[in-house]
Amino acid sequence: MEKSYAFSGTCARGVTFERTEDGKIRNIRFTGGCNGNLKGIASLCEGMPAEIIIRRLKGLKCGYKNTSCPDQFAGALEKDIQK
Repeated sequence: MEKSYAFSGTCARGVTFERTEDGKIRNIRFTGGCNGNLKGIASLCEGMPAEIIIRRLKGLKCGYKNTSCPDQFAGALEKDIQK
């Protein structure tokens, strides 16, 4: 089932993805943001377990901001797991 999450404090406005029954993340699509960079993140994370993605991306910052698109993606995955 496809799920969408809004971002806050980043250039990207949100992310849509599917989490399979075995916890792997598929069909990652970001809305807005740095197109090439976010396509790269989506490609690198495709098929990975959510927990590994969270561990790798959580806490990353973009320049002077307190968050980043990867950090917001990790937060969306955490919210999805808690449901």
